[in-house]
Amino acid sequence: MIVFKKVKWKNFLSTGNAFTEIDLNRTKSTLIVGQNGSGKSTMLDAISFSLFGKPHRSINKNQLINSVNQKNCVVEVEFSIGKSEYKIVRGIKPGIFEIWQNGKMINQSSHAREYQKILEQNILKLNHKSFHQVVVLGSSSFIPFMQLPAGHRRDVIEDLLDINVFSKMNVILREKQNVLKDQLKDISYNIDITQNKIDTQKKYIRDITVLTEENKKEYELRIHESQNSIDELQTKNSELSLGLDESIRESEERLSALHDKRQALMLGGQDRQTTLTNVRKRIEFFEKNEVCSVCEQAITDSHKHAILSTAQQEANSLQSECREIGTKGTSVEKEISETGQLLQSLRSKVSELSENNMQISNFQKQIKEYQLHLKKDVGADLEKANIDLKDMRLSKEKLLETKLKVSEEYSYNTAMAEMLKDTGIKTKIIKQYLPPMNKLINQYLQILDFFVHFNLDESFQETIRSRHRDEFTYESFSEGEKQRIDLALLFTWRQIAKMKNSVATNLLILDETFDSSLDHDGVENLLKILHTLSDQTNTFVISHKGDILDGKFESKIEFRKDKNFSKMAA
Repeated sequence: MIVFKKVKWKNFLSTGNAFTEIDLNRTKSTLIVGQNGSGKSTMLDAISFSLFGKPHRSINKNQLINSVNQKNCVVEVEFSIGKSEYKIVRGIKPGIFEIWQNGKMINQSSHAREYQKILEQNILKLNHKSFHQVVVLGSSSFIPFMQLPAGHRRDVIEDLLDINVFSKMNVILREKQNVLKDQLKDISYNIDITQNKIDTQKKYIRDITVLTEENKKEYELRIHESQNSIDELQTKNSELSLGLDESIRESEERLSALHDKRQALMLGGQDRQTTLTNVRKRIEFFEKNEVCSVCEQAITDSHKHAILSTAQQEANSLQSECREIGTKGTSVEKEISETGQLLQSLRSKVSELSENNMQISNFQKQIKEYQLHLKKDVGADLEKANIDLKDMRLSKEKLLETKLKVSEEYSYNTAMAEMLKDTGIKTKIIKQYLPPMNKLINQYLQILDFFVHFNLDESFQETIRSRHRDEFTYESFSEGEKQRIDLALLFTWRQIAKMKNSVATNLLILDETFDSSLDHDGVENLLKILHTLSDQTNTFVISHKGDILDGKFESKIEFRKDKNFSKMAA
């Protein structure tokens, strides 16, 4: 049984930076009152958020943090299960999620979802949906059992009866079946491969059995032909390699010298071209100017004539030298081209030599293979082949035995899977509990002055009959009558959980249940039920009708708004 002891929170919804704390185990019944928006239902959201990471009401997680302080939102819930004491701490900005057991924090997994699974499956043994079916009845974001889809109804009942272990077993079994199916597929594949090997080995044995001297002669002929090819290639290589290295060296040296000569001619041509340009500039100056640019004296005709004559002769000489260098350069280029072609031809011979050597190597390898085959004792080879064939057949037999065992296990698991389906053993267990469930539901309906016969079948579909045997459905009734059915189911689920000791808990929270569709008689009858609950039940009733309910509970908590912050006044 889960015994909730304490919940406290700060910077949660409209609560400020100081912790608000409620003792969940101090009295049998507590009335929580306050004006709308004062924070009466915050306790319920805090418990739900701490345990399941989401509030009871439809509130976005980012809206849970106090909008004024906008940080250090923390919720803590303390409870015990058996001899173990637990504390759950969850926060926003910074994000916190801690599970403490007997003062030590349980190691956090690498993923928050895995850590949440530990809390729900290993500790609480109930999920968010089941928690709200057993612990909470309220009008805000609450989906009554009768409004849940059939599949979700089954989940709730399985949690109550603690039979969801069969669903987990079914999941594990399906995974195992998938593994076995893959194993069968692999085994069948290996059997086919082994059979192919056996067929190939049989053919090989037949081939080596009919091996004759003619086959040997054929291999000897192949050896002879390969050796002749090697001799021809070696002769060709001798012719190709004759003086080849020396010719390549001489060609490379000549080509290098020609490149140096071309470079020297290019540099000489550039020097003469530069000098020619300067001489032409001097000629142009004296042709166009009558005064010296240095001494600013007039240049005589005779002096100008002498300078121009000398400069023209020098220019003619430089032009002649440039033409001569150009002619030499053309000749050098031609020699470079011819030498390059020669060198390329020589190198192609080197490539041919390399290719011939590779062919020689391949022929030599073939000869070794042929010789190895000839050296083999055909009889000994046949004996080894028969031994290999026997081993292959043994291997196939083992594979067939393994396939038989895996097939038997797969068939056995298939039978178990049928039992673990919703229509199997779980349905049988549910059928056993349906009579006491329906009996308790009808008892609580009578206490609530709602005289109908309510019946749930194994598919959790309802049949409701009046005293006049008229048939109804849940949706046929008024909101007040629906609420009586919801209350009857809530108390029934708590009784069943207590009987089964699956998700039994001391905590019961009614959120504005008295404020909704119940009439005066309904309120009085509900109070009767609450007063009959065991001393181990701690009931909290959240209501804004404190004037009507005041004095009907052992303790009272009032929430007020002070400067937009929710505060508790005990």
